[in-house]
Amino acid sequence: MAQATEVQQRYGKTQRTDRWWLEPVALGAGFLIFVIYSTVSGFNVGNWHYEAGPYLSPFFEPLINPSWTPEWFSPAIFILWAPLGFRATCYYYRRMYYRSFFMSPMACAVSEPAKYYTGESKFPFILMNSHRFFLYVALLFIPVLWYGAAKSFWMPGEGLGIGVGSIILVANAFLLMMFTIGCNSLRHIVGGGLNCFSCTNFTRTRRKMWDLVTVANERHKAWAWASLVSVGVSDLYIRLVANGAITDINTWTTF
Repeated sequence: MAQATEVQQRYGKTQRTDRWWLEPVALGAGFLIFVIYSTVSGFNVGNWHYEAGPYLSPFFEPLINPSWTPEWFSPAIFILWAPLGFRATCYYYRRMYYRSFFMSPMACAVSEPAKYYTGESKFPFILMNSHRFFLYVALLFIPVLWYGAAKSFWMPGEGLGIGVGSIILVANAFLLMMFTIGCNSLRHIVGGGLNCFSCTNFTRTRRKMWDLVTVANERHKAWAWASLVSVGVSDLYIRLVANGAITDINTWTTF
């Protein structure tokens, strides 16, 4: 017993024999790659176009590019703060990067550097409580992304059509929608604070909405990673098409 206690108290030590470190390392690396890519992509505008025919990168949707901004200014700055803030404060992502980057805790039954648990009541972690406010903004972007996906089926001068980029943007809008509506904060807003789900028509309606949101919430981790990959792939694909690196397969004749 004394030997086991000593092992538990040593930082990073455990009696687990499985590859417990594989998940935090892999997820941390994946998230870091996305952060680096989105930062570089969002600011590298002049040398790397973000529009191709009817396609617009979701990093820039909706496109806000006023004439008073300097030439080096990226329109993505008006957009990216909202989805990045929503993801950074997401309950699942907090669990992920606390383990992967802060190593607190690295995994269950693995000793960590913190001597005691303080929660998220002190700066800077208290800022995580802003998640519900980022949720309100993220919900506004869902119809915007669907509008961008719908636009990708219309080529000015040629009319309706479809291309690989259109399919990618529709899939991206769907995955981002499922990630957003699966948010724990939204689930609480829809169905929280009730003692009875069947007492009135209003509470019964809230129960139906709660059930609908729960469907997405049950796979929140999967939606979180699928949407992270999809938004990155969408941006990369459109930029490659816009810069002539690849050719989009579509039904139009001039694109």
